[in-house]
Amino acid sequence: MKVTYIGHSGFLVELERAVLLFDYYQGEIPQLPEGKKLYVFSSHRHGDHFNPEVFALARQYEDVQYVFSRDIWRSRVPEELQAQVVQMKANTEWTAGSEAGGQPEHQTADIGLTVRTLRSTDAGVAFLVQTEGKTLYHAGDLNDWRWDGEPEDWNRRMGENFKKFLEPIRGWKIDAAFVPLDPRQEENYALGLDYFLGLVDVEKVYPMHCWEDYSVIDRWFLEHPDSPYREKIIKISGRGESFFQK
Repeated sequence: MKVTYIGHSGFLVELERAVLLFDYYQGEIPQLPEGKKLYVFSSHRHGDHFNPEVFALARQYEDVQYVFSRDIWRSRVPEELQAQVVQMKANTEWTAGSEAGGQPEHQTADIGLTVRTLRSTDAGVAFLVQTEGKTLYHAGDLNDWRWDGEPEDWNRRMGENFKKFLEPIRGWKIDAAFVPLDPRQEENYALGLDYFLGLVDVEKVYPMHCWEDYSVIDRWFLEHPDSPYREKIIKISGRGESFFQK
């Protein structure tokens, strides 16, 4: 499995038979290999997680499936691509090829891919994707968004909701997780990531939503010198970096 950091919360995951693009916002998408199905995920409609430019991929590649949060307006989808878009609300499940009518004839057979969604503490959904023996988690904006200056009750409810919305995946084994680590939260920057690490059995975590301030990743390592999870955190330092997992 090859994971390429595109920018912000955008990642490209290349598997043996499929390529998964998550939350493209800006940055360079590498040339994709021929003969693999492309799944394009957008967790919600915020401008730093959804860019309509992803529809141009359907002109470049023959076999593209879009999986969007339901809060992305259907009117933003080009008419000719409506049949290639699945929209999901929170706490639902979709299996590739399960939609009525199947896939267009020119497309290859679906590869056995299942998507589950979790409710976000901000907008849209988080994605859990299972395919080719791998389980991937992309948080979108599901995070413990506590902020200095917000009322105490607001921050308390945020923490409670975050834990409640993540509860369905307690104990899950996850191969690769893409999780916010936002420096704007100041002293609260690692609340979401730290809780996630203790909730699931994750192989590798790719910090995201850093607003290109990768020093926040170094800060996590500096402030967690004895953490048993240090080997799980990927140190991202710039766009276009690729990482390989078994």
